[in-house]
Amino acid sequence: MFAPDVSQMHVIDHGKSQPLEKESRDVLSESARIARGNIIDLAKPNVSNHDAVIFPGRFGAAKNLLCCIFLVLAAKVLPGVDVTVGHEEEEGGKWPYAGTTQAVTALGAKHTVKEVTHVDQKNKVVTTAAFMCETKLHLIFDGIGAMVRDVLKLSGK
Repeated sequence: MFAPDVSQMHVIDHGKSQPLEKESRDVLSESARIARGNIIDLAKPNVSNHDAVIFPGRFGAAKNLLCCIFLVLAAKVLPGVDVTVGHEEEEGGKWPYAGTTQAVTALGAKHTVKEVTHVDQKNKVVTTAAFMCETKLHLIFDGIGAMVRDVLKLSGK
């Protein structure tokens, strides 16, 4: 796994959902702490050693990696890529980030409505709604697991 060797933009008190003003953390060190493993500086990957890449999303990635959710980055760099953020309507708050579909399609991507994962075979891109949906955590976990399995299938693993 890789992470940038930079200071986090914000350190968040997740109990209060607020930034801690006087605390600073390093993204590389925090990534190693959370993953409980050896994390390599994002500036040093050797792409020939890897079959696939999974880009994380959410606000930490938006602040520290400059991309909120991978599919927006995919839409920007892969014209016509077919992705999912889940649903295109909020449906009473279940899909609070449904408006993201407009940004994705404005960038030239196709959006497919899916509950869990979507595979664009042509571009070899797998996306999942993950936290775009207000649902139970275990369902988000299952969706991310399905995405990883689909990435491994595409890479021949």
